Amino acid sequence: MIKTETALEPADLTDDLKRFWELSGQKIHLIRKHYDHAQGSPVFTAAGRYTTRGWTEWTQGFEFGSAILHFDATGDEDLLEYGRRMTVEKMAPHVSHVGVHDHGFNNVSTYGNLLRLMHEGRLPHDGWEQHFYELALKVSGAVQAHRWTPLPHDGGFIYSFNGPHSLFVDTIRSCRALVVSWLLRHQFMAEGDREVCLLERAVKHALATAKYSVFYGENRDSYDVWGRTAHESVFNCNDGAFRCPNSQQGYTGFSTWTRGLAWAMCGFAEELELLDHLDLGALKSTSGIDWAEVKATFLRAARATCDFYMANTPTDGIPYWDTGAPGLVHLENHLDLPSDPYNAYEPIDSSAAAIGAQGLLRLGRYLGHDSGGEGHHYWQAGLTLLRTLLREPYLSTDADHQGLLLHSIYHQPNGWDHVPEGSRIPHGESSMWGDYHVRELALYVQRVAEDRPYYRYFDCVR
Repeated sequence: MIKTETALEPADLTDDLKRFWELSGQKIHLIRKHYDHAQGSPVFTAAGRYTTRGWTEWTQGFEFGSAILHFDATGDEDLLEYGRRMTVEKMAPHVSHVGVHDHGFNNVSTYGNLLRLMHEGRLPHDGWEQHFYELALKVSGAVQAHRWTPLPHDGGFIYSFNGPHSLFVDTIRSCRALVVSWLLRHQFMAEGDREVCLLERAVKHALATAKYSVFYGENRDSYDVWGRTAHESVFNCNDGAFRCPNSQQGYTGFSTWTRGLAWAMCGFAEELELLDHLDLGALKSTSGIDWAEVKATFLRAARATCDFYMANTPTDGIPYWDTGAPGLVHLENHLDLPSDPYNAYEPIDSSAAAIGAQGLLRLGRYLGHDSGGEGHHYWQAGLTLLRTLLREPYLSTDADHQGLLLHSIYHQPNGWDHVPEGSRIPHGESSMWGDYHVRELALYVQRVAEDRPYYRYFDCVR
């Protein structure tokens, strides 16, 4: 269980954040100098150098988005221009990619962050450049929304790259693409010139995720525990019936892959912030939605997943890759001790902490994060996670290592991750999504500490 520092403030992390951004810039320049994009998108490091893994193209937006976030935090104009140039040169295929469910990852992280910075006055305003970013975001959301499996009683969901039967828990955060496209007033047209409301589709996907991917201790199966998540929910495409939980990157459908859990924590908290931002009573295109019920459902899912994370994570807040990983039986009292990335049995996944910490912070702020507020313990847990990630052994200080956040893994069941000589498990490596999300987390807290505008993905639309 996380041992939360109850009096930690964002400003207390100022020195750690300064060191973090110094290292962040060094890592981005290392990748620029040494990575060959002819190989494909960089995915994770092996022996400290970024390499690729052809499974699905979902990480390139994190590479260039990292440069943009670094500028946001530090004012580094060189990295801003690099992020702008590479977004133009490399990201167009991701806008029209019909084979992935990852548009919110690739395109909101690049086009979206650039558009947000323009609205904040950090980029010179240029009408054509603004329209370029907006058009990319409009199309990206529509392409993602087209991956739709209708359900007879639950609306439907955006299906994963596995096919129309497959709902992934992580897609909830990628639904940002649909929301941004809708906020930009894009008309998504289907067969017979029928307009599909992108917000409605995003909300229905999130509702399906809350119902089928998140557990609430209601005896749905023998492993139904408050806040547990399943990576994949499998449906019969003939009649829309739910069949079973499953997992692609976790241990089983009846254990909790912690990165999937973290995506749900962050995704539901962000969508609660969105609903508070919208004038729900004025929405005509979604008149059939009970917004009070939607809010209650999202809040329940956010609370449950954050509670499960806090209860099933070592004391410093950094989780093992799956709460049911079989080797954990050999790590006696592992939840009552700090995480051990160098153990002999099961790897840590620091990227889950970087993602989940945002969920804790956003939910804490949503509920009231001041001392005595209903969300105070979530907020403090999120700050505790960040403090851990900003220090060794998770912060990468080796000048030759291209990664920023250490002890992240990709796919333990498939054995894709680099295992150092003499070790039985992968450790000491980084991932593009882990590096991006620890930067996003650091930027989020830094902007709070400096009393700058609160960081939200949908602020790319004004």
